[in-house]
Amino acid sequence: NERLILLHCVTSYPARFEDINLRAMSTLEQAFQVPVGYSDHTQGIEASLAAVAMGARVIEKHFTLDRFMPGPDHLSSLEPDELAQLMQGIRLIESAFGNGIKAPSQVEEDIKVVARKSIVAAKDIPAGAVITEDMITTKRPGSGIMPRYWDEVIGRQATESIPVDSLIHWGQIGEAR
Repeated sequence: NERLILLHCVTSYPARFEDINLRAMSTLEQAFQVPVGYSDHTQGIEASLAAVAMGARVIEKHFTLDRFMPGPDHLSSLEPDELAQLMQGIRLIESAFGNGIKAPSQVEEDIKVVARKSIVAAKDIPAGAVITEDMITTKRPGSGIMPRYWDEVIGRQATESIPVDSLIHWGQIGEAR
């Protein structure tokens, strides 16, 4: 039945966090080969959010207008503002799932130049000087020569003066000596 979802639940009102065993959702999914969800009897929204992050397809959570009404369910039920928080949290978690492909996101591409480092003059380097290790360092931004070329920069001759704290570019250094 494609409409069947098996819910993991701990029948206790309210259920204690140390008793809920959310990993049992995976056990149930493997054993019964059906999608799983979570019927949450804990207080608050944290267990439901964790279940969603662990793959729960459905969350069942009791709802009340007043947590202090008589009956066993009200203490572990959500009031209207908490239900809204739960829904917002679930949507945020769902948006974080992504597509599973490990690749830089657009925001990572946009910040790459700022986040990465470049080889920079640690002191004034006069034109004609052979670059030594003490003349260079690395700093942001990453729009100059990448630090992985450190050893290739050392031993090259500066073709022009390079002021301290300036990014070093390939056009400013000649061939290795």
